[in-house]
Amino acid sequence: MPILNRIAEFHPELTAWRQDFHAHPEIAFEEVRTSGIVAEKLRAFGCDEVHTGIAGTGVVGVIRGQGGGDQGGSGRAIGLRADMDALPIEEATGLPYASTIPGKMHACGHDGHTTMLLGAARYLAETRNFDGTVYLIFQPAEEAGGGGNVMVREGLFERFPMQRVFGMHNWPGAPEGSFLWRNGPVMAATANLRATITGKGAHGAMPHQGNDPIVITSQIVTALQSVVARNVEPVEAGVITIGHIQGGDTWNVIPQSVTLRGTARWFKPEVGDLLEEKFTSLVTGIATAFGAAAEAVFDRGYPAVVNDPESTELARRAALAVAGEARVVEMPRLTMGGEDFSYMLNAKTGNYIMLGAGRGPADPQVHHPRYDFNDAVLPIGASYWAMLVEQQLPRG
Repeated sequence: MPILNRIAEFHPELTAWRQDFHAHPEIAFEEVRTSGIVAEKLRAFGCDEVHTGIAGTGVVGVIRGQGGGDQGGSGRAIGLRADMDALPIEEATGLPYASTIPGKMHACGHDGHTTMLLGAARYLAETRNFDGTVYLIFQPAEEAGGGGNVMVREGLFERFPMQRVFGMHNWPGAPEGSFLWRNGPVMAATANLRATITGKGAHGAMPHQGNDPIVITSQIVTALQSVVARNVEPVEAGVITIGHIQGGDTWNVIPQSVTLRGTARWFKPEVGDLLEEKFTSLVTGIATAFGAAAEAVFDRGYPAVVNDPESTELARRAALAVAGEARVVEMPRLTMGGEDFSYMLNAKTGNYIMLGAGRGPADPQVHHPRYDFNDAVLPIGASYWAMLVEQQLPRG
């Protein structure tokens, strides 16, 4: 595979960095150790500027090409983004470099994302075989808290003016070292769902003396399954999933209230509006019909990730140079996963691409306690970043 030779030379170092990040996971806005290492390495590589404290623990490195000047000569600039945070999951891999922090692990590969961008930063700072400016964006809190949104609100694109911004995610199940691209929508918009159904508690043997919120909640959960099936046009995409129900403490007591939590996903704004309206009306309407009270909250999260076609072609061209035509393919379908890189794409033209991480469908996938990033793809991802820069900011 034609990864850049210089990056291939320090593959062992990339692996060591990645495994160190993996052993010391930090969740949203707590990436103090991680961002400190990132900033330290960027300075050691010889980056022209290293800015810290953006969105709390975010870091932006600046590398100017051989053209010189404040904007690297040509005035052109692009941004490359990697996320740094881990998840609140207890690791079960048993690896020598497994998480040393109870209840936290890198279960989505952000340790690899951070490492690949560091690898590209080292190469770009050494070679400077481009004319323009590269902004290396190390973002906190992708999994929770919308760190991408915070960085944008704090003036990321005003402080670091770039024409385009690019992101990348490892993709287990796709062939190792392949790239998956897609125009338009790629990942879904998200919402967190919460509801509390309040009835009347009673002895389990005397249900007529109460108003059972468990029975009412059961009716609500069943009814919610009809929202997408019977309200969303079949060729569109939408999801409502209830993943948590809590009510009662023992066998023979009808509780006073039940809480439920879930998630909704969609691509088109009108589908999101429909899901919100139906969720709220079904929860409150069914509870009212049973003589109970209900509070329903449809808390919108990340918007959909939507790729710009021109930026996607630029990303595809860089991937082709690294992986070859047979290993750069169109993403066969949308994914209902969410990503807060969407905030950056809403503010700046760009693209989000997937890097195949190998592994089969029976192997642990992202957000699983036995998931681990595939270190074999580290130089491939770093080479993609470097190629993206050298193609878009060519010398001369």
